[in-house]
Amino acid sequence: MLILGIETSCDECSAAVVEDGIKILSNNIATQIEEHTPWNGVVPEIASRLHTEWIDGVVQKALNDAHVDLSDIDGVAVTALPGLMGSLLVGLSYAKALAWSLDIPFVTVNHMEAHLYAPHLEYKIEYPYLGLIVSGGHTLICHVHDQYNMEVMGTTVDDACGEAFDKVAKFYKLGYPGGVAIDKLARKGDPKAFHFPKARLNKGDNPYNMSYSGLKTAVINQLNQFKKDGAEATHENIAASFQRIAIDMLIDRVKIALDERQLDQVVAGGGVSANSYLRKRLTSIKGCKAYFPSMELCTDNGAMIAGLGYHHIKNDHLSDLRSNAQARVMAFKHKYP
Repeated sequence: MLILGIETSCDECSAAVVEDGIKILSNNIATQIEEHTPWNGVVPEIASRLHTEWIDGVVQKALNDAHVDLSDIDGVAVTALPGLMGSLLVGLSYAKALAWSLDIPFVTVNHMEAHLYAPHLEYKIEYPYLGLIVSGGHTLICHVHDQYNMEVMGTTVDDACGEAFDKVAKFYKLGYPGGVAIDKLARKGDPKAFHFPKARLNKGDNPYNMSYSGLKTAVINQLNQFKKDGAEATHENIAASFQRIAIDMLIDRVKIALDERQLDQVVAGGGVSANSYLRKRLTSIKGCKAYFPSMELCTDNGAMIAGLGYHHIKNDHLSDLRSNAQARVMAFKHKYP
């Protein structure tokens, strides 16, 4: 079964063709980084306009790269939530029209779930496992019981992890995208040059929830208060020290969750899953096997949408052509009957 996957939730315009939920025949990603760099962040209006201009060409290239025609496609899967509304609507509208015109199955996909599916495109991973979704917009720790039952154990109460990376990078003019720039600089810095604080939530709060606003404030507005004697306030040292605490907060909770749920696998997805320090820390957890997507599949991409969409279509979990986009996920517990 050949599924065309379309992803336009933020600033990547992507389309892919995946066979039987596993074999990637093509994965075309048109990035808008250059267009958003002057603002050091994604401008929603620019993003949606570019998606409108690019999407047909992106889809055509995905078909050409896969050496297939539209007549060969057995179903269309598209991101419908969460994301920027303007961007989501471009991909959703295109996918609806395409599926309708071809009279083939159509399914909407939650791209957070798709991020956790991305490693399944490259590895044979058994259920259950602990899922870690870390991106510019979301930070989630999940108990993934099976393909259709994902229980969120904890999330951020304010800034997402990737958002904190971007804001720190923007303030110190480290480069864009912020996560990539900080990871690169951190390799040359002292991770203990600054003793930034780990957020502590109120007693009785969900122990798996996280907060990044305090860390972000400390790095941006209170830098000298946390500098170790004799350390230099270089960009490399700031990046290394910030990255250490930001990632260690995740690792602390992952370890507790693995122990409580008696799991021995963790699957990471999302843009921040490309971070070298996160990968190092997760792979060093004793008695636990860690899975990561390849670098191309860490960011938003059509292949993960097509891969997960295949299973929805195969199990007849189809979507209505009246389905709408949704910017946020209010109740993140996805379970099919």
